[in-house]
Amino acid sequence: MRALVIGGTGPTGPFIVNGLRERGYVVSILHRGSHEVPEIPGDVEHIHIDPWNPEALSGALKGREFDLCIAAYGRLRSIAEITAGRCARFISLGGGPSYLGYMNPSALWPKGMVVPVPENARRVADARDDAKGMRIAQTEDAVFEFHPGATHFRYPIVYGPRQPMPREWSIVRRILDGRSRIVLPDAGLTLCHCGYSENLAHAVLLAVDKPESSAGKIYNCGDSQVLTLAQTVETIGEALGHPLEIVSIPYALAKPARPLIMQPLSTHRVYDLTRLRADLGYRDPVPAQEALGITARWLVDHPPERGGAEEVVLQDPFDYPAEDRLIEAWNSVLANFPEIVFEREPGYTLAYSGPGGRAPSAANFE
Repeated sequence: MRALVIGGTGPTGPFIVNGLRERGYVVSILHRGSHEVPEIPGDVEHIHIDPWNPEALSGALKGREFDLCIAAYGRLRSIAEITAGRCARFISLGGGPSYLGYMNPSALWPKGMVVPVPENARRVADARDDAKGMRIAQTEDAVFEFHPGATHFRYPIVYGPRQPMPREWSIVRRILDGRSRIVLPDAGLTLCHCGYSENLAHAVLLAVDKPESSAGKIYNCGDSQVLTLAQTVETIGEALGHPLEIVSIPYALAKPARPLIMQPLSTHRVYDLTRLRADLGYRDPVPAQEALGITARWLVDHPPERGGAEEVVLQDPFDYPAEDRLIEAWNSVLANFPEIVFEREPGYTLAYSGPGGRAPSAANFE
């Protein structure tokens, strides 16, 4: 059996490539050749062309056929068309921006996507709502036009070693720089679905193992556990032995947290994984908290260049003096905020019996 992986050197690529080899495939990877990774063994063929160039891709595949093609990089619409008739099975990797509201939560009313969002949720159909999201939705349609039996995965935010936009670096660098505080919007309660690279690759390989169950379907994939921003910060702080004090500031003022929240509102972006679990039996090989620790320690050992490509795409200026001024200004507002006395103190309802809630009806219960 022969498999072609277009891409293959990104965060999930080596896991997919080696998983295919373990399943008996002779694997070729097609990529630019600018990033070679030691995790890919020498028996894997490398086809070095630009997957974004349809003419180069067509020329490189002329006269070749494969049992399986996994498209993980490049112009997916062109790849789907060029590989039609050249591979018996086609699996493609995309993302959540095809969902209406993923990039522009104000395009929905009430604002923000439903939680969790299923695969059949509304997609972007109008460029005025999100031009890029509309193109991604159209590309998904093109995949099934050229490969009716294809399987398509909607990736969440990917994390793990070699991630070219390592969101976790915004936390890790602050720890390395000796910061004791980090600004998060609205107590850091926003949920954003992420996926550890090994976990996402595992989902893709499950589709390889179950072609009949997965043919012609789209799957959300990601970690089974979705951590809040605050839990993410706490987990990384624990992994690196440097807890950070979370300073909660309303989203409209919490500008330093923008690279972490990655959207213009603090609404949630959570995938429904029911189909992935039911059809393919998905479970996380690596639990999310453990995976975050692995990622954080990898970033400590392989720190991005200060001001380099990763920090450019993150758009985090790491302007600590400005952050300190923001925190002090917010603390001053809180310190000088007038005490508001209610005629009758609002409560948490009689349904709440936790700390500060309804007192027990008896001192002791038998």
